[in-house]
Amino acid sequence: MSELRVGIGVDAHAFEAGAPLVLGGVRIDHPRGLAGHSEGDVLAHALTDAVLGAAGLGDIGSLFPSGDPSLAGADSVDLLARAWAEVEEAGWHLVNAQVVLIGQEPRLAPHRDRMRERLAGALGVEPERISVQATTTDLLGFTGRGEGLAAEAVALLQR
Repeated sequence: MSELRVGIGVDAHAFEAGAPLVLGGVRIDHPRGLAGHSEGDVLAHALTDAVLGAAGLGDIGSLFPSGDPSLAGADSVDLLARAWAEVEEAGWHLVNAQVVLIGQEPRLAPHRDRMRERLAGALGVEPERISVQATTTDLLGFTGRGEGLAAEAVALLQR
């Protein structure tokens, strides 16, 4: 019998003027990006935590500490791929994953397929195994006020 495990990841970053907006590994034309030690890609960060958590391998901060100067401006999809290599080395395979962006803007529909491709590429799976969704908070909270974005992810692993 195979072993299955579920992991959940959550991330949030504030908007920052002058920073590029990168979500799911895709640069989006937007007047503000996300503040962070890396480029602040909340979708990739949440997914990284989900796969690491499911495998029992800690979280993104344990592998890639925000105080590490070599990670300043790092590509978060590259960090996801590096974390995934650790998960695979532990004997796990991805069944599927879902990421959800929480915020009033930007609209993800024009970018969804490319995001699925980028995230799937980092995990070495077909894009069909990755779901990218978005929701608003109907103007409630920091995401509703347009102060930043949040993301949640879930990953199902099999060994």
